Amino acid sequence: MQSLLGTPLLQVGDPPPFSVHNEAGNAPLLLLCDHASKAVPKSLGTLGITEAELSQHVGWDIGGLDAAIELSKALDAPLVASGYSRLVIDCNRWPGGEGSTPEISDTTHVPANRGLTKEQVDARAHACFWPYHQEVDRQLDRMIAGGRKICMLVMHSFTPEMKGFKRPWHVGVLWNDDPRLPEPLLAELRKDPSLVVGDNEPYSARASYEYTLTAHARPRALPHCSLEVRQDLMGTPEEARKWGRRLAPAIGAAVAAALG
Repeated sequence: MQSLLGTPLLQVGDPPPFSVHNEAGNAPLLLLCDHASKAVPKSLGTLGITEAELSQHVGWDIGGLDAAIELSKALDAPLVASGYSRLVIDCNRWPGGEGSTPEISDTTHVPANRGLTKEQVDARAHACFWPYHQEVDRQLDRMIAGGRKICMLVMHSFTPEMKGFKRPWHVGVLWNDDPRLPEPLLAELRKDPSLVVGDNEPYSARASYEYTLTAHARPRALPHCSLEVRQDLMGTPEEARKWGRRLAPAIGAAVAAALG
């Protein structure tokens, strides 16, 4: 990948901008993970932050990829995952828009993001953002070929505390104005009395910065939503995989209801 200035942003040894898991999966569902990785291109160094800071919620969705891979296996659904930290460029924000390359995320200052030019933001988008979203388009086009009906679900995780507020939800379903997938998913999740389930909590898919659902599912009129799990519940890969297995039946039932 080349930046607009001709300098390679991604170099030999850098990870790819996306990964695909279980592409041959037969489920009528495409899974995505927008914040799957905390990787940073070698050319950007450390972004001016510590490894400990990068490993926190500001750098990626802790447990998100492990849970999504387990969901992919349990549901036999294809999965596309992003390859770089959300601090390099956020794959669920409009490039160059609010939160795309934050100078401050939560309380973490990101020196390498300070005063970026449009050309620098575009270089990151060309290297790390657009390849991921082009692959999402490719998978969706492949899966809906011949008029097949499918759903799309984006896996996220969220920090248990933000700006001093302890978030009570274990999981949250984020959606805009299409109830076909989120309403049955909320109903399925609420069958478990041990779960505190958020409806557009702790975030809302109706926010203006929301990119992935808006760019891919809405134009195709696909049933869609995002699913959030609180990060302290899946801080290890095994805990995240357990959540993937736990959530799979509810998601499977909701997809069946949505496609009815």
